[in-house]
Amino acid sequence: MIYYVNAKVGRGGNGSKETPFKRIGDAAKIAKPGDEVLVAPGIYREYVDPQNAGTEDSRITYRSMEPLGAVITGAEEIKNWKPYKGDVWRCRVDNALFGNYNPYTTYVYGDWYFAGRSKHTGAVYLNDKMLYEADSIAGCVDPVISEFSWEPDASVYRWYAEQDGRETVIYANFQGKNPNEEKVEINVRRECFMPSKTGVSYITVSGFLIEKAATTWAPPAAYQDGMIGPHWSKGWIIEDCEITNSKCAGISLGKYLDPDNNHYFTYKHVKSPTQMERDAVCRGQYHGWLKEKVGSHIVRRCNIHNCEQGGIIGRMGAVFSVIEDNHIHHINNMMELGGAEIAGIKLHAAIDVTFRRNHIHHCTMGIWCDWEAQGTRITQNLMHDNQRPAFAKQLKGGMMSQDIFVEVSHGPTLIDNNILLSDVSLRFATEGVALVHNLICGAFSCVGDGTGPRYTPYHIPHRTEVMGFMTVLHGDDRFYNNIFVQKWPSSPFVTLRDSCEGSDEENREVGTHVFNDYLTYDEWIAMFDMDSDTPDMAKLAAAHGHTLPVWVEGNAYFAGAQPYYKEKNALVDTEHEIKVELAECGGKPVLDTNLYDYLGNCRAAMVNSDILGYAFEPEERFENPDGTAIVFDRDYFDDHRGAAVLPGPFASADAVGKPLL
Repeated sequence: MIYYVNAKVGRGGNGSKETPFKRIGDAAKIAKPGDEVLVAPGIYREYVDPQNAGTEDSRITYRSMEPLGAVITGAEEIKNWKPYKGDVWRCRVDNALFGNYNPYTTYVYGDWYFAGRSKHTGAVYLNDKMLYEADSIAGCVDPVISEFSWEPDASVYRWYAEQDGRETVIYANFQGKNPNEEKVEINVRRECFMPSKTGVSYITVSGFLIEKAATTWAPPAAYQDGMIGPHWSKGWIIEDCEITNSKCAGISLGKYLDPDNNHYFTYKHVKSPTQMERDAVCRGQYHGWLKEKVGSHIVRRCNIHNCEQGGIIGRMGAVFSVIEDNHIHHINNMMELGGAEIAGIKLHAAIDVTFRRNHIHHCTMGIWCDWEAQGTRITQNLMHDNQRPAFAKQLKGGMMSQDIFVEVSHGPTLIDNNILLSDVSLRFATEGVALVHNLICGAFSCVGDGTGPRYTPYHIPHRTEVMGFMTVLHGDDRFYNNIFVQKWPSSPFVTLRDSCEGSDEENREVGTHVFNDYLTYDEWIAMFDMDSDTPDMAKLAAAHGHTLPVWVEGNAYFAGAQPYYKEKNALVDTEHEIKVELAECGGKPVLDTNLYDYLGNCRAAMVNSDILGYAFEPEERFENPDGTAIVFDRDYFDDHRGAAVLPGPFASADAVGKPLL
């Protein structure tokens, strides 16, 4: 059955082509497996709550008839602004508009949020650009440029809200513009397209512009909403959409509401936050966290930008998913929110999740895989400028920048054939990672640090069932056939601590030399040799608590990047001036570099799953989700490497100057 929706008809009908529905939600109430909902261009100011699930063989599809022509928005336009003082205007909004959720009395707040109760989930938009929230009317009338914003000149556009009986009064500084003559909107709805109940599986959402929702802070052990998401179900496809201007998250692939563990640490404090996270994982087993019921989503070809917590977030609900060919950019650039859940993509438990061919840039952080990055593969991505501008200050609360952050996982986590151009390529508070055939222009930070005694789970291979818990020993890492370039200054970077006074220095030297204190496999395994049939328990205890070994071979180092001191078959070039820049050709990024002039006859060995072996703790091989082996004979462009294997992401120098997207 095909249902038709058209916001521009005079009166809503029965969903036929001749008399279409006027609201998408009308179709969402009745669509059944196999049905398609075709939505005409127009603005749909509604919350779409799909009631029925599709099936694996018979999906329910919601499709914009014109690419990005159908706009689902969480905002309402306001045209009753009156001058207040200077460039500030004022409007009054009846609170009945908000129903039981008023974004202008609801704070962005919760577990792992470090910026205090200062910002609301509401927002004001001027010509599709979010304004900054002031802390008072005076701060709205006389705004001060934010020293944290990535776009400081925009930070003088301010708004402030207060309650007056049954009305919300909003003040906004439009910097000389008349809001009644411009497009001015305010957030009203919490979500745009997301089931209110769990288990609404096998839905396709294609070609929509989804924007401007008053989403809440989405920490890992709490309910996680976004402007669009499957809400703890299986088999969604979100494709060819533009997703923008969420107060917090754009897409949520995350967690259901568990009232007994929702923002537990924020309001009780009696359990450590790490214990709360362990509880969430174990409780999930009783809420259907199984491969057969949750995950296996696809997010592809979406343009996700200008969201202030994350482009894509999720705890546990993203397992077995594919996130591919997306453009994710300008995330958290306003820097009004602060906490440990901010990134272009932030997933907990990215079990067997593949991130491939994404373009991620100008985010506070690129991809953050926190806990249980088991079977995770990050491949063929272009990542750059995921670092704070030099003029912008750093907020407390973990607001560090890097292309990739893998945190307290046991692996196997595979990072291959990526182009990583930010000043930190990987924050390494983890173990069980393999980096193969990447171009790495940034440092490894947090090596051997930043984890504490955090016992985190590992799982039965390619399943969600918990196999065990262990703290991170560090090591168990592989580095094969990468190119390292010291592109950025090598002097340490000073970082502010998350939620206490003081600062730390973070590494900015590029190379595998940061693992010089780690043993080779032969050195490590020798610690377990026993001289008799009776194990020496004291000796074994020391060995069991020791850092794990590393494998390093076939990498190339340029412009001061430094190798692991026991590396085999390394190329180290300190003689030549190296250029690695992004340029533009025909509107697409290309790599402008002279690296391949100096690789010369450097050749590396072909790498495969057997060479990478097994991650130590879960005893799972670096392999495909279906258990088959990987041979790294394809490069960044899927070109064949052949017999003459070069380090880095390209099979040959011919790839230089070729569009990267």
